[in-house]
Amino acid sequence: MADTSTTAPAQPAEDELAPKGSGRVITREMTLMLVVPPALVAAVFGAFVWWRQTADLDSVEAQQLRWSELRRLGVEHVQLTVVAALIVVAVAVPLGVLLTRGRFRAAAPVVIGIANAGQAAPSVGLIVLLFLWLDGGFWTAIWALSLYGILPVLRNTIVGIQGVDPTLLEAGRGLGMTNLATLGKVELPLAVPVIMSGVRTALVLIAGTASLACFIDAGGLGEVLQTGITLFRFSLMVTGAVLIALIALLIEWLGRVLELATRPKGI
Repeated sequence: MADTSTTAPAQPAEDELAPKGSGRVITREMTLMLVVPPALVAAVFGAFVWWRQTADLDSVEAQQLRWSELRRLGVEHVQLTVVAALIVVAVAVPLGVLLTRGRFRAAAPVVIGIANAGQAAPSVGLIVLLFLWLDGGFWTAIWALSLYGILPVLRNTIVGIQGVDPTLLEAGRGLGMTNLATLGKVELPLAVPVIMSGVRTALVLIAGTASLACFIDAGGLGEVLQTGITLFRFSLMVTGAVLIALIALLIEWLGRVLELATRPKGI
């Protein structure tokens, strides 16, 4: 008698979800990283809104915690973070690429050493030095934040490009690709996950350090924290710390989304 049983089609692994046609593999861990942070931010911010609406505040606290004031400071904080991050990417990625080319490779350890030394310096010290040199304001804070955030992106750009399999480069050249074409079609696409990891790290560093911009009249949520410390208002200190942490967490999540979106298919 002929065997009429059929073999059930293989099912994808439980911890891997590949969107049809995308070619990208999304693991269960990545799914949790994409879902949990925004849910946590929404829950904590909802709890803060409830507390703010029901708390018994004195005149100083009520003035500092007005929704219009918090909105203004939050927008300033995000502006500082985004503008500094754009400058970091615009400077660090091309510089990292340059330091993997030809005779410039020898300068890579020196440049990374200088960047390491700069990041080891206290962020407040860097901001104060630039304040003494350039005076205060938004752009002074931007230059300080940009200098502070360059290292992760620069280092990851160099490491990502240097980590590309040399046989792939030889295969590209064997197909007649120029050095520029090899860089654009082979090296950079394969290095994107490492580069974006550095961008994500820089975003979190910048978002946290932006809280110090208030010391040079550049705005940001650090003003709430500074006022709370100066006037010994615990509610202001907690509010500033919580809102800054939520913005940093949300920006880190956006960095993960961008990292996943720019990852080449099949990786």
